[in-house]
Amino acid sequence: MRIRRLPASTLFLLAIFSSFGVPAVAQQPQATPGQSEDVVRVNTALVQTDVTVFDRRGTFVEDLKREQFVLKVDGKPREISFFERIEAGSHSEEAQLAAARGSAISGNTGGAPIPLDRGRTIFFFVDDLHVSASDIVQVRESLKRFIDRTMGQNDEAAIITTSGQVGFLQQLTDNKAVLRAAVDRITTRQQNVHDAERPAMSEYQAMLVEQNDRDVLDVFIDAILRNFPGIPRQIAGDMIRQRAAAMLQQSGMITTNTLSALEGLVKSMGRLPGRKLVLFVSGGFLLDQNHSDAFDRLKRVTSAAATAGVVIYSIDARGLVATSADLSGGAPFDSSGRLERASMGELGATQDGLNALARDTGGRAFFNTNALSSAVTTAVQESSVYYLLAWRPDSEEQRSQRFHRIEVSVVGRPELLVRFRRGFGEVEPAKTAAQPRRGKQPAAVMKIPIDELRATLRSLYPEVALPVSLTLNFLNIPQRGSVLTTSLKVVTSRVELEPVGATRAANIDIAGLILDIQGKVVSSFENRLTIKINSTDVKSSPPDSVSYNHLAAIKPGLYQVRVAARDAKQGRAGSSFQWIEIPDLESKTLALSTLIVGERKLGAEGPPRIDPSKPGGDKDPFDQVRLNVDHRFTRTSHLRFLTFVYNAFGAKPLVPTPESPDNSQGNAAMVPTSANAGPDLAVQVQVFRDNEPVITDPLHKVSVEGIADLSRVPYAAELTLNGLRPGRYVLQVTVIDRLAKTSASQRFAFEVD
Repeated sequence: MRIRRLPASTLFLLAIFSSFGVPAVAQQPQATPGQSEDVVRVNTALVQTDVTVFDRRGTFVEDLKREQFVLKVDGKPREISFFERIEAGSHSEEAQLAAARGSAISGNTGGAPIPLDRGRTIFFFVDDLHVSASDIVQVRESLKRFIDRTMGQNDEAAIITTSGQVGFLQQLTDNKAVLRAAVDRITTRQQNVHDAERPAMSEYQAMLVEQNDRDVLDVFIDAILRNFPGIPRQIAGDMIRQRAAAMLQQSGMITTNTLSALEGLVKSMGRLPGRKLVLFVSGGFLLDQNHSDAFDRLKRVTSAAATAGVVIYSIDARGLVATSADLSGGAPFDSSGRLERASMGELGATQDGLNALARDTGGRAFFNTNALSSAVTTAVQESSVYYLLAWRPDSEEQRSQRFHRIEVSVVGRPELLVRFRRGFGEVEPAKTAAQPRRGKQPAAVMKIPIDELRATLRSLYPEVALPVSLTLNFLNIPQRGSVLTTSLKVVTSRVELEPVGATRAANIDIAGLILDIQGKVVSSFENRLTIKINSTDVKSSPPDSVSYNHLAAIKPGLYQVRVAARDAKQGRAGSSFQWIEIPDLESKTLALSTLIVGERKLGAEGPPRIDPSKPGGDKDPFDQVRLNVDHRFTRTSHLRFLTFVYNAFGAKPLVPTPESPDNSQGNAAMVPTSANAGPDLAVQVQVFRDNEPVITDPLHKVSVEGIADLSRVPYAAELTLNGLRPGRYVLQVTVIDRLAKTSASQRFAFEVD
C-alpha cells in the first residue's frame, strides 16, 4: 500500500508546532549526484536560432536531420555546427541551449538542482492601449480558460499589460489564483485618437492624407468647402494635412508606448532559462515612420527576442472583422464611395505590426478569428517543440553591430512551413563610453551589503547564484489565530569558511518580505546566520545547508513571500518567491491548513512512536522526519504530511475556560453537538504528474476519536515514493464534509530525484 494513515496524537501535533520554532539548522554535507545528461560541448561561442517545421495540416514534422536544413546569413550559406530537437520546458533544454552557445549553463554555479520537468514559460502581453472595451471581455475569458484548462502542472505564466494596470500581480508564477486575480484587473485603456473637428477622421484616413491619397484628401476638402464655401481649395487641403499630422503624432506616441513596454519585457526575459513564449494580444496599431520610431522599435524587439530566446505569437483581439470602412461617428458623406474604397486597407495596415513581430521572431499571427482561446492553445502547442540550429559566425559578423538577416529552409520539401527568427544583432547605436575628465575623480560608490540583499529581494525574477529554497505553512493556533510560517533553506556547501580563533566560520545574511496583493509589506525580517565548524583545518567543509523559520500573524487574503540570502564574504546572492492564499475562517466554511510535509529517510522505519513517560526527542517525530523545505525527495524515502481541517460541520464551541479565555477569531475549541453526533469527514489523497493522477487513495473516513478540539481536526499520512519515476509531482489532499456537503483541498508540489 502506497499511503499509510498515521495516528494524530496530541504530542505528535505539539512536536510539529515546536519544529517551527527552530531559528537555524545546519545540515551535514551529502553526496552530490553526477550529471545525468550527456551534453555535447563546442569550443567557441556560436549564434543560434530555434526553428519549427510544420506540414500542411499544421503538425510538427519530426525526425528531420541536420543535413536537410539550409542556413543562410545575409544571403551567404553557413555550416550548421550544432543541431538538436528540443522540447520546451524539458530537463535537458537549458543544457542543450548552453551547449549550442558553447558555454556552461548560466546561473547554476551554486549547485542549484535543475528541475527534471521545468515546464514552459508563457507571458501574456495584453496591449490594453489598443484593445476596445467590447474586445477586452473576450480577452479576459480566453485568459481564464487557458489558466483553468490548458496551463500545465509545471508551467509558469505572467499577465502583463502595456499600461501596467495589473500592478504587483504582473509577475511570473505557477499560482493560478494569482493569475486569475491578475486577469480580473484588466480593463481597457484604449486611447482613441480623435479631435473635435467635423467631419470625423480616423487614424488610417489621417495616414492616407499624409501619403497624399487624392481620393481621401478630396473627400475631406469637399466637406470643408461645403461648410465654408469661400475658403480656397489649397488652404482647405493644408488644414486637412495639419489635422492629420496632429492625429498621427498622437497615435505614434501610443504605439511607441506599446512597443517600448514590449521591448522592456522581452529584454528582461533573457535572465530566464530555455525558450520563452510571448502571446501578444492587441487590437492592432498603425506603423507610421514619419511621426514615430515604430519600425526601429520593431527591429529592437526582434533583436532582443533573438538574444533572450523569446518567440512571439500575435493575436488580434478584434476577432473576425469586416474589411469595409466604418461610416459611423460623423464620417463625411461620400456618395462616390471613394472613402470606403480607400479605407479597405485599414484592417491589414493595423495588423502589419502584429504580423512582423510574430514572423520575425519565429512565431505566428492569428487574425480574423473569434476563437481566441483556440488561438492561445494552438500557440502553446506549436511552441512546445523545436529544432535548435547554431553556427559559428565569421569575423565580419562578430565585428559588425548591424542587424543580420537569417534564412532557413528544408531541402527538397517546399511544401513544409518553416518558422524561424529572421535576424540577430544589435539595432541600437553603440553607446560611446564617456571619456574620463582630468583632475580629481569622484570616489567610487561603495556597495552596502544590506542594500544589495534588499535589491535581490526586490528583483523581477529570483536570483540563483546562491541556491535558496522556500516553503510556506499556514496554521490556525489556539490563542494566536492564523499564523504563517516562512521556512527558508540556503545551500552552503560552497561557502568559504574563514578562521575565527579555534574555529572556522562564515556568515549568511538573510531577509524576507510578506506582501499583500497590492504589494504592501505586512511583515518582514532580516538576520545573519553564522556557520561555525570547530576545526581550523582548511580542508574542512561547511554544512550542506542552513535553515531559518519566521512566524507571523496573518489575515485572510492572497500574499507573496519573498526571501533572499547573501554570502557575506563572496557576495553571491539568491532568492525565492512564493504565493499563498490564507482562508477566511470567520466565514465558517470548510478549510484546510497547508500540507506540512517532511521526509522519512530509508532506515527510519514505522510511524513515530511517542512515549509520554520520556521527555525530549522520544516524543518528537522530526527526530526521524524533518520539515522538508526544498520540496525534493529521494525515491527510497517516504513523504509524510499533516494537515488540519477547520470549520467541520457538526460541532459547537466549548465554553471558554480560564486556560483559554480568548475564543475570538474562530479560535474556540469545538465539541460534538450531542453525545453521538460529530463531524463526518472523508479524505482522499492523490498524486499527479503532468495533471494526470499516478496515485489515488480510496476515499475513507477521517477519525475524530479522542480529539478534544474539533475546530482543528488533524489528518496525517505517509506516502511511499519508491514506485515513482524521477520528476515533478503534486500531492493533493481533498477533504469532504458529508454533513455540510462541501469540500476543500490543498496541494503540495514536490520533486523526486
